[in-house]
Amino acid sequence: MPIISADLDGRALYSLAFAATLAAAVVGMVTAGSSADRRGPTPALIAAILLFTLGLIAAGTATSMPVFVGARLLQGLGSGGITVTLYVLVARVFPAELHPRIFGAFAAAWVVPSLVGPLAAGLVAELTSWHWVFLGVVALVAAASAVIAPTLRALEPQELRPFDRSAIGRVVRAVVVAAAVVVLSTSAEIAPDAAGVVAAVAIAVVILAVRALLPVGTLRARGVLPSTMLLRALVAAAFFGTEVYLPLLLSERYGLPPWLSGVALTAGAVSWALGSQLQGRPGTRLSHGGAMRLGTGLLLAGILVVLLTVVLALSPIVAGVGWFLAGGGMGAMFPRMGTLTLGLSAPGREGFNSSALQIADSTGGSVSLALTGLLAAAVTGLVGSGVAVFTATFAYGALIAVAAVALAIRLSGLLRLEGREEPAARDRV
Repeated sequence: MPIISADLDGRALYSLAFAATLAAAVVGMVTAGSSADRRGPTPALIAAILLFTLGLIAAGTATSMPVFVGARLLQGLGSGGITVTLYVLVARVFPAELHPRIFGAFAAAWVVPSLVGPLAAGLVAELTSWHWVFLGVVALVAAASAVIAPTLRALEPQELRPFDRSAIGRVVRAVVVAAAVVVLSTSAEIAPDAAGVVAAVAIAVVILAVRALLPVGTLRARGVLPSTMLLRALVAAAFFGTEVYLPLLLSERYGLPPWLSGVALTAGAVSWALGSQLQGRPGTRLSHGGAMRLGTGLLLAGILVVLLTVVLALSPIVAGVGWFLAGGGMGAMFPRMGTLTLGLSAPGREGFNSSALQIADSTGGSVSLALTGLLAAAVTGLVGSGVAVFTATFAYGALIAVAAVALAIRLSGLLRLEGREEPAARDRV
């Protein structure tokens, strides 16, 4: 991304290029979730794949940063729909006792792209052009679609459920959330003299609109399912708000080439997959609550290590080690969040609850990315670019991680109190 923003003269839209994808994903999630509950996952998955592919082609042929951001919006719509429909497929195809292992396998499926992706993207950008980083993925999407096609054909046709008029309202609210996140990300450009006011209004709009897209009580962490949703938002905010500036740190402060800057992200991705595999091993004694406490603790520790790397001018290797810890924490938590969500979902509600979990993820991540962008711009305006910018953004991520640790402890207590360490069918809502 540093190469793209430099080539398209779009440093001001650097954070928006990430936030736009996550914001648009909210719309894709809501639409796909409603469609999956009513018609089954297949139609929504096909539409999402087509949108994602169109976004890749548009990004690969972009000649300006605004066009590139628009392409990222399309990718977000598609990726949001893909994620939700895959969750619904898991609920329809696999028994509940296999869900932790299946979600762990999802993370394992990210290992090869995570190992090869950052390095390959950096090399492709240096040897040819960054455009091919996106255009080349189109072939991979086609191959993945061919692999999943037999499973989709084997699904029993779902009886068409009555149209839910409230679905229209949810889609409208999702669009409002996405628009508010975009306004939040560009508030400094929209109103340079009143960026703080615009940002505050945008955040208020996000909170008001997203409430109807999540289980009742999510913003107050009332109950196991709402607390799980809120925790997902917090860990996404902490992780992705930090991750986006890590390669920029390694590139600008340490002078590392793009492919080498990506190694730190690769370390986090590998440990994420390892954590996911370990939490899903047959016979594991790690409870859901234990996974949440362990995961948030590792996430906080990893971000603090990255922060200390900047403050103490340590070797970039230390930052990579920190991100390895953070990734492992995410790997321990994410599969259990998916397991809890599906375990507490009644038949016909898998789409709504799965989309809600992903909405919490994307909203938390996109708002956090927008806020880190504003924070970085504010610090740059005060003291200029340099160590202070990275110190501020990583300290922000650490504060969010502290809140996540506190909520994980609360959620663990709720799980023990309500006897839902292993959700039963009778608990489904």
